[in-house]
Amino acid sequence: AIVISNPWARATPSGATAGAGYFTVTNTGTTPDRLVAATSEAASNADIHEMSMANGMMQMRPLKGGLELKPGATVQLKPGGEHVMMTGLKQPFKKGDHIKGTLTFEKAGKVDIEYDVQAVGAPAPTNTPGNTMQMPGGTMHMH
Repeated sequence: AIVISNPWARATPSGATAGAGYFTVTNTGTTPDRLVAATSEAASNADIHEMSMANGMMQMRPLKGGLELKPGATVQLKPGGEHVMMTGLKQPFKKGDHIKGTLTFEKAGKVDIEYDVQAVGAPAPTNTPGNTMQMPGGTMHMH
């Protein structure tokens, strides 16, 4: 009942020991579920982190109890919000790479994921019809 779409990560500078993975997750089922763990082949550790403001400072910390997915809900993990934090990288993420990982849900169990590495500073990919997509060298209008 769990659908993962648009999994992606940003390229990391050489020497970086941490990277982040993003994706959209939809619970198509009728019972709540929660994302409780993540692993990645590219890193020794992966945790689900949340970003929050505290005393005017952006803080990142592991999400206690996992990420809740209400029935029918879609949650987007994106820069500045929840994400999968991968630490102890075995090598930097390079644009064009594909990083395999596994997400563990309380009810749905393990779901394989493959992050598509975008450029450093890349915005979240969109695939909604009618949107304008930024392409290298210009703009492409989707009809």
